[in-house]
Amino acid sequence: MVFGWGKKKSQDNQEEHELQNNTITLTDVLKIVTDFCKLRESQTLSMVKNLRDQTSSLIDDLIKIGDVLEKDNLNVDDIDKHLAIIVVRGKNQVIDVIKKDVKPLPKITSMDDAKKLDIALNQILKKIGDVLGRQTRVIHIFAKKYAAQLKDNLEVMNANRSEIHKILNNFDTTTLVSEEILNALNQIENLKNDRIECSKKIIETKTSIESLTEKISLLEKSIGQIKCSDAYKSYLDLKNELNLFFAKKSEIKNEIDSQFTKISRPLSRYEYTSSLDKDQKNILSKLVEEPFDVLLPSNKDSIIVILENIRKGIVSGAISVKDIDKTSLQITETEECLDAFVNRVSEFFEKYAMMKNKMNSLRPTDLDSLENELTKNMSIKDDLEIKSRIIQEEIGDTDSKIPQLVSEIEEKLKKFSNTSYTVLQS
Repeated sequence: MVFGWGKKKSQDNQEEHELQNNTITLTDVLKIVTDFCKLRESQTLSMVKNLRDQTSSLIDDLIKIGDVLEKDNLNVDDIDKHLAIIVVRGKNQVIDVIKKDVKPLPKITSMDDAKKLDIALNQILKKIGDVLGRQTRVIHIFAKKYAAQLKDNLEVMNANRSEIHKILNNFDTTTLVSEEILNALNQIENLKNDRIECSKKIIETKTSIESLTEKISLLEKSIGQIKCSDAYKSYLDLKNELNLFFAKKSEIKNEIDSQFTKISRPLSRYEYTSSLDKDQKNILSKLVEEPFDVLLPSNKDSIIVILENIRKGIVSGAISVKDIDKTSLQITETEECLDAFVNRVSEFFEKYAMMKNKMNSLRPTDLDSLENELTKNMSIKDDLEIKSRIIQEEIGDTDSKIPQLVSEIEEKLKKFSNTSYTVLQS
Protein backbone atom coordinates (compact mmCIF):
# COMPACT_ATOMS: atom_id res chain seq x y z
CA MET A 1 0.00 0.00 0.00
CA VAL A 2 1.22 3.53 -0.80
CA PHE A 3 2.52 5.67 2.06
CA GLY A 4 3.10 2.65 4.24
CA TRP A 5 -0.36 1.66 5.45
CA GLY A 6 -1.47 -1.92 4.85
CA LYS A 7 -4.68 -3.87 4.64
CA LYS A 8 -5.98 -4.81 7.99
CA LYS A 9 -6.26 -8.56 8.19
CA SER A 10 -9.94 -9.28 8.32
CA GLN A 11 -10.92 -11.45 11.20
CA ASP A 12 -14.01 -13.49 10.74
CA ASN A 13 -15.73 -13.23 14.10
CA GLN A 14 -18.79 -15.13 12.92
CA GLU A 15 -19.26 -18.26 14.91
CA GLU A 16 -19.81 -21.50 13.07
CA HIS A 17 -23.34 -22.64 13.73
CA GLU A 18 -24.74 -26.03 13.07
CA LEU A 19 -26.98 -25.96 10.04
CA GLN A 20 -30.65 -26.04 10.89
CA ASN A 21 -32.80 -28.52 9.01
CA ASN A 22 -36.24 -27.39 7.87
CA THR A 23 -38.87 -28.98 5.65
CA ILE A 24 -40.78 -26.52 3.47
CA THR A 25 -42.87 -26.51 0.29
CA LEU A 26 -42.10 -24.72 -2.94
CA THR A 27 -44.68 -22.07 -2.10
CA ASP A 28 -42.65 -21.16 1.00
CA VAL A 29 -39.46 -20.50 -0.94
CA LEU A 30 -40.45 -17.09 -2.32
CA LYS A 31 -41.25 -15.72 1.17
CA ILE A 32 -38.05 -17.15 2.62
CA VAL A 33 -35.96 -15.58 -0.13
CA THR A 34 -37.81 -12.24 0.05
CA ASP A 35 -37.59 -12.03 3.84
CA PHE A 36 -33.95 -13.04 3.89
CA CYS A 37 -33.06 -10.50 1.18
CA LYS A 38 -34.79 -7.75 3.17
CA LEU A 39 -32.99 -8.84 6.33
CA ARG A 40 -29.62 -9.02 4.54
CA GLU A 41 -30.20 -5.59 2.96
CA SER A 42 -31.09 -4.13 6.33
CA GLN A 43 -28.00 -5.69 7.93
CA THR A 44 -25.80 -4.55 5.05
CA LEU A 45 -27.05 -0.97 5.24
CA SER A 46 -26.60 -0.95 9.02
CA MET A 47 -23.01 -2.23 8.83
CA VAL A 48 -22.09 0.13 5.99
CA LYS A 49 -23.70 3.05 7.82
CA ASN A 50 -21.69 2.32 10.97
CA LEU A 51 -18.48 2.08 8.95
CA ARG A 52 -19.44 5.26 7.12
CA ASP A 53 -19.95 7.11 10.43
CA GLN A 54 -16.61 5.84 11.73
CA THR A 55 -14.91 6.89 8.52
CA SER A 56 -16.66 10.26 8.42
CA SER A 57 -14.85 11.36 11.59
CA LEU A 58 -11.57 10.27 10.00
CA ILE A 59 -12.42 12.42 6.97
CA ASP A 60 -12.93 15.36 9.31
CA ASP A 61 -9.59 14.62 10.95
CA LEU A 62 -7.94 14.44 7.54
CA ILE A 63 -9.33 17.88 6.64
CA LYS A 64 -8.09 19.25 9.98
CA ILE A 65 -4.63 17.80 9.37
CA GLY A 66 -4.64 19.58 6.02
CA ASP A 67 -5.62 22.89 7.65
CA VAL A 68 -2.89 22.59 10.31
CA LEU A 69 -0.28 21.52 7.73
CA GLU A 70 -1.18 24.50 5.56
CA LYS A 71 -0.35 26.91 8.41
CA ASP A 72 2.87 25.10 9.36
CA ASN A 73 5.93 26.43 7.47
CA LEU A 74 7.85 23.24 8.40
CA ASN A 75 10.85 25.42 9.39
CA VAL A 76 11.86 25.77 5.76
CA ASP A 77 13.80 28.95 6.64
CA ASP A 78 16.42 26.78 8.34
CA ILE A 79 17.13 24.59 5.30
CA ASP A 80 18.74 25.02 1.92
CA LYS A 81 16.78 27.38 -0.36
CA HIS A 82 16.49 24.86 -3.21
CA LEU A 83 15.39 22.12 -0.83
CA ALA A 84 12.90 24.48 0.76
CA ILE A 85 11.25 25.00 -2.63
CA ILE A 86 10.81 21.24 -3.02
CA VAL A 87 9.39 20.88 0.50
CA VAL A 88 6.93 23.74 0.05
CA ARG A 89 5.84 22.42 -3.35
CA GLY A 90 5.31 18.93 -1.89
CA LYS A 91 3.39 20.29 1.08
CA ASN A 92 1.15 22.37 -1.21
CA GLN A 93 0.38 19.36 -3.40
CA VAL A 94 -0.76 17.37 -0.36
CA ILE A 95 -2.87 20.29 0.89
CA ASP A 96 -4.42 20.88 -2.56
CA VAL A 97 -5.50 17.22 -2.86
CA ILE A 98 -6.97 17.26 0.66
CA LYS A 99 -8.91 20.45 -0.07
CA LYS A 100 -10.04 19.36 -3.53
CA ASP A 101 -10.75 15.62 -3.13
CA VAL A 102 -11.44 14.97 0.55
CA LYS A 103 -15.18 15.64 0.80
CA PRO A 104 -17.79 14.69 3.42
CA LEU A 105 -19.13 11.17 2.83
CA PRO A 106 -22.71 10.71 1.49
CA LYS A 107 -25.49 9.72 3.89
CA ILE A 108 -26.60 6.08 3.71
CA THR A 109 -30.32 5.46 3.15
CA SER A 110 -30.24 2.88 0.34
CA MET A 111 -28.03 0.31 -1.36
CA ASP A 112 -27.30 2.83 -4.11
CA ASP A 113 -25.97 5.21 -1.44
CA ALA A 114 -23.80 2.40 -0.07
CA LYS A 115 -22.33 1.71 -3.51
CA LYS A 116 -21.70 5.44 -4.07
CA LEU A 117 -19.94 5.56 -0.69
CA ASP A 118 -17.70 2.66 -1.71
CA ILE A 119 -16.74 4.46 -4.92
CA ALA A 120 -16.27 7.86 -3.24
CA LEU A 121 -14.11 6.45 -0.43
CA ASN A 122 -11.99 4.51 -2.92
CA GLN A 123 -11.41 7.68 -4.96
CA ILE A 124 -10.41 9.68 -1.86
CA LEU A 125 -7.95 7.01 -0.75
CA LYS A 126 -6.49 6.73 -4.24
CA LYS A 127 -6.00 10.50 -4.61
CA ILE A 128 -4.46 10.85 -1.13
CA GLY A 129 -2.41 7.71 -1.55
CA ASP A 130 -1.02 8.90 -4.91
CA VAL A 131 0.02 12.33 -3.64
CA LEU A 132 1.52 10.97 -0.42
CA GLY A 133 3.33 8.35 -2.45
CA ARG A 134 4.91 11.06 -4.57
CA GLN A 135 5.72 13.26 -1.56
CA THR A 136 6.57 10.51 0.93
CA ARG A 137 10.12 11.80 1.61
CA VAL A 138 8.99 15.37 2.13
CA ILE A 139 6.30 14.29 4.61
CA HIS A 140 8.38 11.70 6.45
CA ILE A 141 11.47 13.92 6.80
CA PHE A 142 10.05 17.43 7.17
CA ALA A 143 6.57 16.70 8.57
CA LYS A 144 7.06 13.62 10.72
CA LYS A 145 4.20 14.33 13.11
CA TYR A 146 1.81 14.69 10.13
CA ALA A 147 3.16 11.52 8.56
CA ALA A 148 2.26 9.48 11.62
CA GLN A 149 -1.21 11.06 11.85
CA LEU A 150 -1.86 10.54 8.15
CA LYS A 151 -0.61 6.96 8.26
CA ASP A 152 -2.83 6.02 11.22
CA ASN A 153 -5.81 7.85 9.76
CA LEU A 154 -5.51 6.39 6.27
CA GLU A 155 -4.79 2.90 7.56
CA VAL A 156 -8.13 2.84 9.37
CA MET A 157 -9.91 4.48 6.45
CA ASN A 158 -8.50 1.87 4.07
CA ALA A 159 -9.52 -0.96 6.41
CA ASN A 160 -13.03 0.48 6.66
CA ARG A 161 -13.28 0.87 2.90
CA SER A 162 -12.11 -2.75 2.40
CA GLU A 163 -14.73 -3.92 4.87
CA ILE A 164 -17.45 -1.88 3.11
CA HIS A 165 -16.41 -3.36 -0.23
CA LYS A 166 -16.46 -6.87 1.20
CA ILE A 167 -19.90 -6.33 2.74
CA LEU A 168 -21.28 -5.02 -0.56
CA ASN A 169 -19.75 -7.95 -2.47
CA ASN A 170 -21.38 -10.34 -0.03
CA PHE A 171 -24.71 -8.61 -0.58
CA ASP A 172 -24.24 -8.82 -4.37
CA THR A 173 -23.63 -12.56 -3.98
CA THR A 174 -26.80 -12.85 -1.91
CA THR A 175 -28.74 -10.94 -4.58
CA LEU A 176 -27.34 -13.12 -7.35
CA VAL A 177 -28.21 -16.36 -5.53
CA SER A 178 -31.69 -15.06 -4.73
CA GLU A 179 -32.24 -14.26 -8.42
CA GLU A 180 -31.08 -17.77 -9.35
CA ILE A 181 -33.53 -19.27 -6.84
CA LEU A 182 -36.40 -17.13 -8.14
CA ASN A 183 -35.47 -18.04 -11.72
CA ALA A 184 -35.57 -21.74 -10.78
CA LEU A 185 -39.00 -21.18 -9.18
CA ASN A 186 -40.23 -19.57 -12.40
CA GLN A 187 -38.88 -22.47 -14.43
CA ILE A 188 -40.68 -24.94 -12.17
CA GLU A 189 -43.91 -22.93 -12.47
CA ASN A 190 -43.59 -22.90 -16.26
CA LEU A 191 -42.83 -26.62 -16.33
CA LYS A 192 -45.87 -27.34 -14.14
CA ASN A 193 -48.07 -25.27 -16.45
CA ASP A 194 -46.59 -27.08 -19.45
CA ARG A 195 -47.31 -30.41 -17.76
CA ILE A 196 -50.93 -29.42 -17.14
CA GLU A 197 -51.29 -28.46 -20.81
CA CYS A 198 -49.62 -31.71 -21.91
CA SER A 199 -51.93 -33.72 -19.64
CA LYS A 200 -54.94 -31.99 -21.20
CA LYS A 201 -53.60 -32.79 -24.67
CA ILE A 202 -53.06 -36.42 -23.66
CA ILE A 203 -56.70 -36.68 -22.52
CA GLU A 204 -57.94 -34.95 -25.68
CA THR A 205 -55.76 -37.17 -27.87
CA LYS A 206 -56.88 -40.31 -26.04
CA THR A 207 -60.54 -39.32 -26.52
CA SER A 208 -59.92 -38.70 -30.24
CA ILE A 209 -58.12 -42.04 -30.62
CA GLU A 210 -60.98 -43.88 -28.89
CA SER A 211 -63.50 -42.14 -31.16
CA LEU A 212 -61.45 -43.01 -34.24
CA THR A 213 -61.02 -46.61 -33.08
CA GLU A 214 -64.79 -46.94 -32.82
CA LYS A 215 -65.29 -45.29 -36.21
CA ILE A 216 -62.63 -47.53 -37.82
CA SER A 217 -64.32 -50.59 -36.32
CA LEU A 218 -67.68 -49.55 -37.84
CA LEU A 219 -66.08 -48.88 -41.22
CA GLU A 220 -64.30 -52.24 -41.18
CA LYS A 221 -67.58 -53.89 -40.26
CA SER A 222 -69.41 -52.16 -43.13
CA ILE A 223 -66.65 -53.07 -45.59
CA GLY A 224 -66.66 -56.65 -44.28
CA GLN A 225 -70.41 -56.94 -44.83
CA ILE A 226 -70.06 -55.65 -48.38
CA LYS A 227 -67.22 -58.06 -49.14
CA CYS A 228 -69.27 -60.97 -47.80
CA SER A 229 -72.16 -60.20 -50.16
CA ASP A 230 -72.96 -62.32 -53.25
CA ALA A 231 -72.68 -59.25 -55.46
CA TYR A 232 -69.09 -58.63 -54.29
CA LYS A 233 -68.19 -62.30 -54.80
CA SER A 234 -69.53 -62.02 -58.38
CA TYR A 235 -67.46 -58.87 -58.76
CA LEU A 236 -64.30 -60.68 -57.61
CA ASP A 237 -64.99 -63.63 -59.90
CA LEU A 238 -65.38 -61.32 -62.88
CA LYS A 239 -62.28 -59.41 -61.85
CA ASN A 240 -60.24 -62.64 -61.83
CA GLU A 241 -61.74 -63.58 -65.17
CA LEU A 242 -60.79 -60.15 -66.53
CA ASN A 243 -57.21 -60.57 -65.29
CA LEU A 244 -56.96 -63.95 -67.00
CA PHE A 245 -58.41 -62.51 -70.17
CA PHE A 246 -55.97 -59.61 -70.07
CA ALA A 247 -53.13 -62.15 -70.21
CA LYS A 248 -54.25 -62.92 -73.79
CA LYS A 249 -52.99 -59.49 -74.75
CA SER A 250 -49.42 -60.77 -74.43
CA GLU A 251 -50.19 -63.62 -76.83
CA ILE A 252 -51.63 -61.30 -79.50
CA LYS A 253 -48.92 -58.73 -78.89
CA ASN A 254 -46.12 -61.30 -79.34
CA GLU A 255 -47.55 -62.40 -82.70
CA ILE A 256 -47.83 -58.80 -83.90
CA ASP A 257 -44.33 -57.93 -82.65
CA SER A 258 -42.93 -61.01 -84.37
CA GLN A 259 -44.37 -59.90 -87.71
CA PHE A 260 -43.43 -56.22 -87.46
CA THR A 261 -39.91 -57.10 -86.26
CA LYS A 262 -39.31 -58.48 -89.78
CA ILE A 263 -39.71 -54.99 -91.22
CA SER A 264 -38.39 -53.02 -88.23
CA ARG A 265 -35.27 -51.87 -90.11
CA PRO A 266 -37.07 -50.16 -93.04
CA LEU A 267 -39.73 -48.87 -90.63
CA SER A 268 -37.06 -47.16 -88.51
CA ARG A 269 -35.30 -45.68 -91.53
CA TYR A 270 -38.55 -44.45 -93.00
CA GLU A 271 -39.34 -42.74 -89.70
CA TYR A 272 -36.29 -40.48 -90.14
CA THR A 273 -36.79 -39.73 -93.85
CA SER A 274 -40.58 -39.47 -94.20
CA SER A 275 -42.60 -36.28 -94.59
CA LEU A 276 -45.90 -37.57 -93.19
CA ASP A 277 -48.51 -35.50 -91.39
CA LYS A 278 -48.63 -35.42 -87.60
CA ASP A 279 -51.15 -38.28 -87.18
CA GLN A 280 -49.30 -40.56 -89.59
CA LYS A 281 -45.99 -39.74 -87.91
CA ASN A 282 -47.49 -40.80 -84.55
CA ILE A 283 -48.77 -44.05 -86.10
CA LEU A 284 -45.36 -44.71 -87.70
CA SER A 285 -43.59 -44.08 -84.40
CA LYS A 286 -45.91 -46.56 -82.63
CA LEU A 287 -45.41 -49.16 -85.37
CA VAL A 288 -41.69 -48.99 -84.56
CA GLU A 289 -42.09 -49.03 -80.77
CA GLU A 290 -45.39 -50.79 -79.93
CA PRO A 291 -47.50 -51.81 -83.00
CA PHE A 292 -50.20 -53.44 -80.84
CA ASP A 293 -51.35 -50.02 -79.61
CA VAL A 294 -52.13 -48.64 -83.10
CA LEU A 295 -53.60 -51.68 -84.85
CA LEU A 296 -57.11 -50.27 -84.78
CA PRO A 297 -59.70 -50.01 -87.57
CA SER A 298 -59.36 -46.23 -87.64
CA ASN A 299 -55.61 -46.50 -88.34
CA LYS A 300 -55.75 -49.29 -90.92
CA ASP A 301 -55.68 -47.11 -94.04
CA SER A 302 -52.84 -44.96 -92.71
CA ILE A 303 -50.83 -48.08 -91.86
CA ILE A 304 -51.27 -49.41 -95.43
CA VAL A 305 -50.15 -46.02 -96.83
CA ILE A 306 -47.06 -46.13 -94.62
CA LEU A 307 -46.20 -49.69 -95.63
CA GLU A 308 -46.64 -48.91 -99.34
CA ASN A 309 -44.48 -45.80 -99.03
CA ILE A 310 -41.79 -47.94 -97.42
CA ARG A 311 -42.08 -50.43 -100.29
CA LYS A 312 -41.64 -47.59 -102.81
CA GLY A 313 -38.68 -46.26 -100.88
CA ILE A 314 -37.03 -49.67 -100.91
CA VAL A 315 -37.58 -50.13 -104.65
CA SER A 316 -36.32 -46.61 -105.43
CA GLY A 317 -33.29 -47.06 -103.20
CA ALA A 318 -34.34 -44.20 -100.86
CA ILE A 319 -34.49 -46.78 -98.04
CA SER A 320 -31.54 -49.19 -98.18
CA VAL A 321 -32.01 -52.83 -97.15
CA LYS A 322 -29.86 -55.92 -97.60
CA ASP A 323 -32.41 -57.85 -99.66
CA ILE A 324 -34.99 -55.78 -101.54
CA ASP A 325 -37.10 -58.73 -102.68
CA LYS A 326 -37.18 -60.37 -99.26
CA THR A 327 -38.10 -57.11 -97.51
CA SER A 328 -40.78 -56.36 -100.08
CA LEU A 329 -42.21 -59.82 -99.54
CA GLN A 330 -42.24 -59.25 -95.75
CA ILE A 331 -44.12 -55.99 -96.24
CA THR A 332 -46.69 -57.82 -98.37
CA GLU A 333 -46.94 -60.51 -95.71
CA THR A 334 -47.50 -57.83 -93.05
CA GLU A 335 -50.23 -56.17 -95.13
CA GLU A 336 -51.95 -59.54 -95.56
CA CYS A 337 -51.87 -60.11 -91.79
CA LEU A 338 -53.10 -56.62 -91.06
CA ASP A 339 -56.86 -57.39 -91.20
CA ALA A 340 -56.48 -60.35 -88.85
CA PHE A 341 -54.32 -58.33 -86.44
CA VAL A 342 -56.72 -55.37 -86.45
CA ASN A 343 -59.71 -57.67 -85.86
CA ARG A 344 -57.99 -59.51 -83.02
CA VAL A 345 -56.90 -56.28 -81.35
CA SER A 346 -60.37 -54.74 -81.78
CA GLU A 347 -62.07 -57.84 -80.44
CA PHE A 348 -59.70 -57.89 -77.49
CA PHE A 349 -60.37 -54.26 -76.56
CA GLU A 350 -64.13 -54.61 -77.10
CA LYS A 351 -64.39 -57.72 -74.97
CA TYR A 352 -62.06 -56.29 -72.35
CA ALA A 353 -64.11 -53.06 -72.16
CA MET A 354 -67.37 -55.04 -71.93
CA MET A 355 -66.01 -57.25 -69.12
CA LYS A 356 -64.57 -54.26 -67.30
CA ASN A 357 -67.84 -52.33 -67.51
CA LYS A 358 -69.74 -55.34 -66.22
CA MET A 359 -67.20 -55.79 -63.41
CA ASN A 360 -67.47 -52.11 -62.45
CA SER A 361 -71.26 -52.35 -62.47
CA LEU A 362 -71.03 -55.19 -59.93
CA ARG A 363 -68.63 -53.30 -57.63
CA PRO A 364 -70.56 -51.83 -54.66
CA THR A 365 -70.93 -48.10 -55.21
CA ASP A 366 -70.04 -47.14 -51.63
CA LEU A 367 -67.06 -49.51 -51.22
CA ASP A 368 -64.50 -47.01 -52.55
CA SER A 369 -65.75 -44.21 -50.30
CA LEU A 370 -65.78 -46.54 -47.28
CA GLU A 371 -62.25 -47.76 -47.98
CA ASN A 372 -61.02 -44.19 -48.53
CA GLU A 373 -62.66 -43.13 -45.28
CA LEU A 374 -61.08 -46.10 -43.50
CA THR A 375 -57.60 -45.26 -44.85
CA LYS A 376 -58.00 -41.60 -43.87
CA ASN A 377 -59.15 -42.39 -40.32
CA MET A 378 -56.40 -44.98 -39.80
CA SER A 379 -53.82 -42.40 -40.91
CA ILE A 380 -55.25 -39.79 -38.50
CA LYS A 381 -55.22 -42.36 -35.70
CA ASP A 382 -51.56 -43.23 -36.40
CA ASP A 383 -50.65 -39.52 -36.31
CA LEU A 384 -52.49 -39.05 -33.00
CA GLU A 385 -50.75 -42.06 -31.45
CA ILE A 386 -47.36 -40.63 -32.47
CA LYS A 387 -48.40 -37.24 -31.08
CA SER A 388 -49.51 -38.90 -27.83
CA ARG A 389 -46.13 -40.62 -27.44
CA ILE A 390 -44.28 -37.34 -28.07
CA ILE A 391 -46.41 -35.53 -25.47
CA GLN A 392 -45.84 -38.37 -23.01
CA GLU A 393 -42.09 -38.00 -23.53
CA GLU A 394 -42.40 -34.26 -22.86
CA ILE A 395 -44.21 -35.03 -19.60
CA GLY A 396 -41.42 -37.46 -18.70
CA ASP A 397 -38.80 -34.77 -19.37
CA THR A 398 -40.75 -32.31 -17.24
CA ASP A 399 -41.08 -34.81 -14.41
CA SER A 400 -37.30 -35.29 -14.43
CA LYS A 401 -36.44 -31.57 -14.69
CA ILE A 402 -38.57 -30.41 -11.76
CA PRO A 403 -36.75 -32.55 -9.12
CA GLN A 404 -33.42 -31.32 -10.52
CA LEU A 405 -34.53 -27.70 -10.13
CA VAL A 406 -35.86 -28.41 -6.62
CA SER A 407 -32.49 -29.90 -5.71
CA GLU A 408 -30.76 -26.78 -7.08
CA ILE A 409 -33.07 -24.59 -4.98
CA GLU A 410 -32.21 -26.61 -1.84
CA GLU A 411 -28.47 -26.15 -2.50
CA LYS A 412 -28.80 -22.43 -3.19
CA LEU A 413 -31.01 -21.89 -0.13
CA LYS A 414 -28.31 -23.57 1.98
CA LYS A 415 -25.65 -21.29 0.51
CA PHE A 416 -28.03 -18.32 0.68
CA SER A 417 -29.18 -18.58 4.30
CA ASN A 418 -26.83 -21.05 6.00
CA THR A 419 -29.87 -23.21 6.66
CA SER A 420 -30.51 -26.69 5.27
CA TYR A 421 -33.93 -27.04 3.64
CA THR A 422 -35.82 -30.01 2.32
CA VAL A 423 -38.21 -28.63 -0.30
CA LEU A 424 -41.38 -30.59 -1.01
CA GLN A 425 -42.78 -30.20 -4.51
CA SER A 426 -46.42 -29.97 -3.47
